[in-house]
Amino acid sequence: MREALIELEMDSEREATIIYESVYPEVRKKIPKTTVSLERKGKKLILKIKSRDTSSLRAACNSFLRWIETAKSVSEIF
Repeated sequence: MREALIELEMDSEREATIIYESVYPEVRKKIPKTTVSLERKGKKLILKIKSRDTSSLRAACNSFLRWIETAKSVSEIF
């Protein structure tokens, strides 16, 4: 089992909440060979990804980091 733990500190709790709520629906979806959890603690987002193989882990990390980056970019506009 491969695992990744990614902690991201946002500029504010409000921004962390917006991004969490934007990305969380993706966490609930079934991803083959992969388990994902996302939690918010204050200004931090904690993303945990477990996968059976390295390529699935890498793909899930890339996807979730891209979604977080997109949500952060959109939140800065509003």
